[in-house]
Amino acid sequence: MDALYQHWFKKTGRTKEKTEEQTQSARFSNHQQASKLNAFFKDNPNQIENSSKGYVSMVGAGPHDPELLTIKAVKAIMRADVLLYDRLVNKDILELASSASDWIYVGKRCGETSIKQSEISHLMVQLAQQGKRVVRLKGGDAFVFGRGGEEALELVRHSIPYEVIPGITAAIGCSASSLIPLTHRGISRSVTFVTGQVVTGAFDAWSQLMKSGQTLVFYMGLEKSSEIQKGLITSGLPDDFPVAIISHGCSPQQQIRITQLNQLKELSKTLKGISPTLIVMGEVVKLREQLINTVQSVTEYEVT
Repeated sequence: MDALYQHWFKKTGRTKEKTEEQTQSARFSNHQQASKLNAFFKDNPNQIENSSKGYVSMVGAGPHDPELLTIKAVKAIMRADVLLYDRLVNKDILELASSASDWIYVGKRCGETSIKQSEISHLMVQLAQQGKRVVRLKGGDAFVFGRGGEEALELVRHSIPYEVIPGITAAIGCSASSLIPLTHRGISRSVTFVTGQVVTGAFDAWSQLMKSGQTLVFYMGLEKSSEIQKGLITSGLPDDFPVAIISHGCSPQQQIRITQLNQLKELSKTLKGISPTLIVMGEVVKLREQLINTVQSVTEYEVT
């Protein structure tokens, strides 16, 4: 298996020569180009062969690290004619695809102009209707804050066959690489994933969850950190409630900052613009120090 993975993840140059037509169509690098392709299909309906539909694989790419991909995901990527990929997908993962495949960037970032979700869904359908094998490649898992359900429904409406290949969602991957268990007997009985983009009216419920021994993980919560801090403290959580902020999880740039609830707002100011970032709240955060010490002691023992 190790040799197989070394073959899959070996970084090689894409040296296969392409025809002029392939070169022009390949590697769409930004959302404007993806939008232009949408417009082309709209203006040239004869380019679409409705009688020969392709196939779409909705693939979770996991949190950055290519070695966290499933074998099924790798196989789908290697067979793809077209990759529609998001902003957080590691470019090394794209390199697993055939040199004849096309890459089309359809990523989004808060505060920046990007392709609309409706355009992404439309493009996915149009490519499949040409008979192409399409991989919709998403960071993490497609069905966890990835709008995978919306895109799957669009495929169903157009009777396009598809599959969903799960990926390691950010909360699972980043907590593991940070040595923060999301659940732990006697400390946290369950875990809840929420999006920080929608916080209105949720603080009382979240506060009750954490008071009862749950772990709460905020995706995309950094920009709402002031509201989260104020709302949770107002709802009864103590000022010193444990918090971890994980940035660039599962990558060589990963950083973990351990803090407490009443310092979340100020710490977030120093991290402004850093993405992706995950916020973990709960008593399990305190276990990280013990687990780090354990890892260090084992390492020192092996060295000696």
